Amino acid sequence: MIKLHDKYFKPFLSETKIQTAVAELAKKVADDYKDEIPVFVGVLNGSFMFVADFLKAYPYPCEVSFVKLSSYQGLTSTGIVETLLDPPDNIEGKSVIILEDIIDSGRTLKELVNLFSNTSVKEFKIASLFYKSAIYNGEYTIDYVGIDIPDKFIVGYGLDYNELGRNLKEVYQLNQQHMINLVLFGKPGAGKGTQAEFLKEKYNLKHISTGDLFRYNMKNDTDLGKLAKSYIDKGDLVPDQVTIKMLEDAVDKNPDASGFIFDGFPRTTAQAEALDKFLSSKNMKIDATIALEANDEVLIQRLLERGKVSGRTDDQDEGKIRNRFEEYNSKTAPLKEFYEAQGKFHSVNGIGAIDEITMRLGKVIEEL
Repeated sequence: MIKLHDKYFKPFLSETKIQTAVAELAKKVADDYKDEIPVFVGVLNGSFMFVADFLKAYPYPCEVSFVKLSSYQGLTSTGIVETLLDPPDNIEGKSVIILEDIIDSGRTLKELVNLFSNTSVKEFKIASLFYKSAIYNGEYTIDYVGIDIPDKFIVGYGLDYNELGRNLKEVYQLNQQHMINLVLFGKPGAGKGTQAEFLKEKYNLKHISTGDLFRYNMKNDTDLGKLAKSYIDKGDLVPDQVTIKMLEDAVDKNPDASGFIFDGFPRTTAQAEALDKFLSSKNMKIDATIALEANDEVLIQRLLERGKVSGRTDDQDEGKIRNRFEEYNSKTAPLKEFYEAQGKFHSVNGIGAIDEITMRLGKVIEEL
């Protein structure tokens, strides 16, 4: 998997498969034009790699030139094709083969046909390395096709996503797997925060910690922060509706996330039910709850060491640490039953090197 800008792409076509297709295309064209000198016209920017490799595989004399068109912005076509570089002037009476990197809807092809229809060429044909036959409008004949591909956004081998990815030797496909929403459990010291940082980067997830949400809202004196503070100041528990509203705001602020890691919520079965109801209203769901399991004695030593650096008093008293563990056990047990009933509870060994634990968590996520 690779990341370009904000999107993730997975391997699709190997360098070997691409080069084989280019060589076969060059042979087909060579069989038809071996007795004359054709002009190959590449379509910039996407076809530069294809043209270079095609010419290396073409065994007979030929000429080469380029035109430049533009219709894509980000992941989608604008529907408007601009001509940025006109056809060459010296093609009168010659056979022209247009070398396209990819043909999908046919909008760019239509503009190419218009360009060369207004010239005095002997004939012109279209050769495309990649061809999305499922969405091509069929208006013009594609004379030479390299690889027929599904209607998925691809990058690499000249093709880009907002100008990144053109220099890749292989072709990658946009990773459009379903949204992944996780609840991450773990006793104090189990490494939830550390692992959440790795997971959010690897899977483009947004880490939502309820502790962070409360601190943000109260520090910035938001309406929700004031409401939460009013309960806290009276020594009352903040109602679940307030926390859910904070979560809802955080989700709404991240529409491009591929999913969310919920940390610190839910803490009770009632909260888990409220979270399910909220996510369902947005056509979302919890895909998995993952508990980082670790031996109490190991965690106690880890927290005591952390306390020497952090200065946190609750990390410096073994009795207080054990009380926090008891509280975690009493609250998590019913949640474990709740999510096990849905087939969504997973236990992961939280002891070991950080990257080893990340791999264990990744295995669970990738099997979803």
